[in-house]
Amino acid sequence: MNNLFIAQTFGKSSNYTDIPNHLFKEHDVKKGLRNEDGTGVIVGLTRVSDVVGYEYQNGEKVNVPGKLYYRGIEISDLVNGKGNDRYGYEETSFLLLFGYLPSDKELKDFTTVLQQFYPLPNEFFERNMLRTPSKNLMNSLQKSILALYDYDNDPDNTDPYQILLKGINILAKLPTLAVYAYQSKIHYYDRESLVIHYPKPEYSIAENILYLLRHDGIFTPQEASLLDVMLMIHGDHGGGNNSTFTNVVISSTGTDIYSAISGSIGSLKGPKHGGANIRCSEMLTAVKNEIGLQATEAQMKKVLQRILSKDFYDNSGLVYGLGHAVYTMSDPRADLLKICCEKLARQKDRVEEYEFLAKFESVAKAYLARNGKTLSNNVDFYSGFAYNMLQIPEEMYTPLFVCARMAGWLAHNIENKMYDGRIMRPATKYVGETNPYINREER
Repeated sequence: MNNLFIAQTFGKSSNYTDIPNHLFKEHDVKKGLRNEDGTGVIVGLTRVSDVVGYEYQNGEKVNVPGKLYYRGIEISDLVNGKGNDRYGYEETSFLLLFGYLPSDKELKDFTTVLQQFYPLPNEFFERNMLRTPSKNLMNSLQKSILALYDYDNDPDNTDPYQILLKGINILAKLPTLAVYAYQSKIHYYDRESLVIHYPKPEYSIAENILYLLRHDGIFTPQEASLLDVMLMIHGDHGGGNNSTFTNVVISSTGTDIYSAISGSIGSLKGPKHGGANIRCSEMLTAVKNEIGLQATEAQMKKVLQRILSKDFYDNSGLVYGLGHAVYTMSDPRADLLKICCEKLARQKDRVEEYEFLAKFESVAKAYLARNGKTLSNNVDFYSGFAYNMLQIPEEMYTPLFVCARMAGWLAHNIENKMYDGRIMRPATKYVGETNPYINREER
């Protein structure tokens, strides 16, 4: 009865009718903080990272091959320079947080600090996770981050140095929190066996994720290396992406770091942001099941037409894994991940699946180009295949995004505190009517 009342009242309310598009143009309001040419409205300055997908030449927007820079260094150089080093993500985090590449000693000291922060507080898992598991792992992560507030002796201290220490502590604990959230969920809701490992201090963050996830704790160096690269390429993506912007907006109020990180996780959960990796993986699985790994180009075009006609998968009309808000011609993260996937696919005898994805990518880009859309694949296109080869369950994809992006969130949080410091307070334009108050007996 109450729901019916709310539904009826909501339906007759004139205050939720559409705001006409012409009012947005008339008042020069940017929907989604996007300019008319699709570029983002500039809302700040940063030295942390840069995302390049286009340039302006003689006042005209020109598409260019994608570049991603961490502190001025191309992500491809970081990944290719890592070689067989186990600590690529740790080196990347150091770079994002401190602004320069560490020496061997500095990297060793930094990883030692991280490893000391791996363990959760005593009884944290039992009290805050095992007894109250969440159906969604992202919500579980939010609760866990907020719970860490109560284990901090000075949680509301927002001095940049203190925020750095607290943030590094969160960064080190996130892999354990993410995996424990998964184990608690499948134990409670899916009635599966509960297997809990303690993080190993001698392992890197990537190694610990695989160790904590697998019942036997066994993984290969090649598997850990691929996951390490995935953490590196997801470490940051400029200050304008939704979750990082959310973090800076929340922290600009002077609130604690735990509240800001929890807000960022809530943002990243959405299917238009970090949750897109799951949608893309599901779509590609549906395509494979529909037409098979040996599908011809004609069959691929047919299923693409069905997707665009809202007659396949989720009926959204979207081809997930293609297109990006900034990148136009290419996504450097996707290019790096594609190479890594091919290497591991050969080792795991999954070349046929890799070749299907590569062919579908090529056919989809060409097909969309004929329909007037020049789109590159984005990082989500191969990430699902990469995670699947690593035996990582689908619902862990976005939580692992959180583990990687924590370094970027923290770097932008501190930078904004040091060089801006004012509360973010944009404005909106009221376009409704003014109405007289009507006494209750006269309504």
